[in-house]
Amino acid sequence: MVTNKTYFNEYLQRIGQQIPDLIKQFDFSEHAVSLDYQTKCSAVYSSNIEGNSIDVNSFMNYQLSKEKFKAGKELQEIEDLVAAYQLAQENSLSETNLLKAHHILSKSLLIRSKRGKYRVEPVGVFGKEGLVYLAVEPEFVKQEMATFFSDIQQLLNEALSAEEVFYFAALIHLRFVHIHPFRDGNGRAARLLEKWFIAEKLGKQLWKIPSEKYYKDNQPQYYSAIRMGVNFYTLNYDKCMNFLTMLPNCLKY
Repeated sequence: MVTNKTYFNEYLQRIGQQIPDLIKQFDFSEHAVSLDYQTKCSAVYSSNIEGNSIDVNSFMNYQLSKEKFKAGKELQEIEDLVAAYQLAQENSLSETNLLKAHHILSKSLLIRSKRGKYRVEPVGVFGKEGLVYLAVEPEFVKQEMATFFSDIQQLLNEALSAEEVFYFAALIHLRFVHIHPFRDGNGRAARLLEKWFIAEKLGKQLWKIPSEKYYKDNQPQYYSAIRMGVNFYTLNYDKCMNFLTMLPNCLKY
């Protein structure tokens, strides 16, 4: 699924052709922002999408003088996600390493036996109106993830243009969310995975792109674009363009 180029030509016309220039214009220098700082920002914004109320300013001030703060669950969630990003930045993208990253980021989200392991229970996504999406049954998760990572490995082994990298990264993000392989932490893991793939293909400096901030700033559109069916078997990827075209826009920040 994540190797599907059916929508690539339309993607190029909509935004893909802008990507090489957007990358060239983006300031990746340490003068602009350090990788350490951007990683913390990424973790804050990704956590905010999931309902965490700690903003960047508060988290950075906490980092400066931890002894003056009482570290509650929300601060711990962000610190765990920072640690997961750091693991990803130091290791190659693989299923094993993703599970390690999830084990870290879900420390305050799940009991130990559920961390870094695929779910064994049904999972749905709920909104104000009730159930909005039912993920694939737990007995099929390992099979779906085996296919998912086989496709990712194929892409990692291929020479891809920057346009293709961003296209496939967004498809990876989208498909991962639809499989929903974990009991919790799927959104955080999906956004990490998307950036991990980009950095693996285009260089470590791409960890600095503010994709999580863009998704947070456009959260209604982000959630709306992800919804392409009421369950795993009714997903219509012909509707994927609204989601795929979001990612490159973070380079305009």
